[in-house]
Amino acid sequence: MISDTTPLTSLSGRLERIYGKERAPGIRCAIEELLERHAGAIAPRARGWSEADALLITYADSITGPEAPLRTLHRFLREQMGGLLSFVHLLPFYPFTSDDGFSVTNFRAVRGELGGWEDVEAMAADYRLVFDGVINHASASGVYMKGYCSGDSRYRDFFLALDPSTDTSSVLRTRNLPLLHDYATSEGVKWLWTTFSRDQVDLNYANPRVLIEMLDVLLFYARRGATMIRLDAIPYLWKEQGTSCAHLPQTHELIRLMRDVLTEAAPHLLLLTETNVPHRENISYFGDRGDEAQMIYNFSLPPLIVWSLLKGDARVLSRWAAGLELVGENATYLNITATHDGIGMRPTEGLLSEPERAELVRLARERGGDVTGKRNADGSISPYELNLSYFDAINDPRANPGVETELARYLLSQAIPMALIGMPGVYIHSLLGSRNDLEGVRRTGRARSINRAQLDLETLCAELADPGSLRARVLSGYRHLLRTRAGESAFHPGAAQEVPDFGSAVFAVLRTNRETGRRVLALHNVSGENVNVTLPWAGTDRLDGARCPAGSLRLAPYQVRWIAAGVSGGR
Repeated sequence: MISDTTPLTSLSGRLERIYGKERAPGIRCAIEELLERHAGAIAPRARGWSEADALLITYADSITGPEAPLRTLHRFLREQMGGLLSFVHLLPFYPFTSDDGFSVTNFRAVRGELGGWEDVEAMAADYRLVFDGVINHASASGVYMKGYCSGDSRYRDFFLALDPSTDTSSVLRTRNLPLLHDYATSEGVKWLWTTFSRDQVDLNYANPRVLIEMLDVLLFYARRGATMIRLDAIPYLWKEQGTSCAHLPQTHELIRLMRDVLTEAAPHLLLLTETNVPHRENISYFGDRGDEAQMIYNFSLPPLIVWSLLKGDARVLSRWAAGLELVGENATYLNITATHDGIGMRPTEGLLSEPERAELVRLARERGGDVTGKRNADGSISPYELNLSYFDAINDPRANPGVETELARYLLSQAIPMALIGMPGVYIHSLLGSRNDLEGVRRTGRARSINRAQLDLETLCAELADPGSLRARVLSGYRHLLRTRAGESAFHPGAAQEVPDFGSAVFAVLRTNRETGRRVLALHNVSGENVNVTLPWAGTDRLDGARCPAGSLRLAPYQVRWIAAGVSGGR
């Protein structure tokens, strides 16, 4: 039995709120048995975070070469990045049928062409690995659906069947596709809930056996080396007719329950929620001062940086950033500019006006990208995400301002997430300065392929060996930013943050580490003009070592200065 002094002290109450008092004791017993099976099999790993941490987001086969992709990626990171990246998020590497890995057929296997578990575990020896918990849905051709359709009693009610005439108009939609799809089963045709596509059938958490199975999967990932689990599509976990079926209380309670169970078995393991929604809804996944996810994506950041550089005006970004608060010692933000998906538009709701949002849509299309829509309750379609590489979102491929300007604009866009409260998250194609992969879109017919190219290792290394190439210069700039950040305790994810006003063209962040006494004023000129600002105190630019006296300071177009107060040096 589990004692009442563990992270599971709230387990019975959580189960009662989700499943009712009668069912809760039996489900608790099943969870206790699950924990006993995994007891002693999960190795302790590093905990917490610091200014030296940064997270890379990548597919296992984003870089291909003569070896298995997992080994190729591992070698590339060791040789090119050294210790500048501490976390590596391996996007779904399990067997799948669609959606570039997010339609999983077997949650406990490594896709054969990528390598094996031994390759994953070898990487876990050098990096803190992030696994995807694709626990909202499963492949229509996977083991769960095969069991369900064949009438296997173990999978009864694993999915949610509804009469096709059911009114589902209140359900929040993220795709312009039907919510229900028909499937042949041993009991006849059934119409099952599919939030994302016909090939991604939603699991039914009203059936506690689904919960137990998914907890077992997550614990298995901890055994295999995961130190963080990204909960994919987590807002839609619980369904209740007549509601939006998003962000429901039961969903939040389930995340807290998962957090408690995983903390009991693997105290080092962190939860990251994927909630590409408006900011207020997004931060709700911290729960009560961080009792849900320890980390959430700062999804409003990518479009607001694009908007700031488009307009040469950081006021919207500054107003939003001023509202970012230190949640607690065990909770922080993952600051991104890009991921494997597009640039989310829902996180701009309430931050940009509808005409301003429409301007971002035009930007994406004019710069060679596309826009994915979502269906609203009234049948209309709204923009859901912009599909283009982040480099081309920042730099118009049709323009020719010169590589120096393009590089400065882009590296400024990548410096902002490193200066903000939280931890930087870096997508591999952002790290390497990739442009729109238009051929990939033509080949797959999918808008998201524009930012998911596979890179040949030999070709990539040849580009990086040329110091004048765009990729080499972007990567060099990235290394410098990461190295500087890692040496400055004012950039600890938990250091205090203020957003002072230095005028509309400057995004300014003052970070203060109260334990070490270090202060850094990060200044980012988002405009193409020289800007004069007034420094409140003398300091040293951590990026180039220049002394900056108190008083007037000129920022060149797209210049970044991270000015440490007082003496030079780090920490």
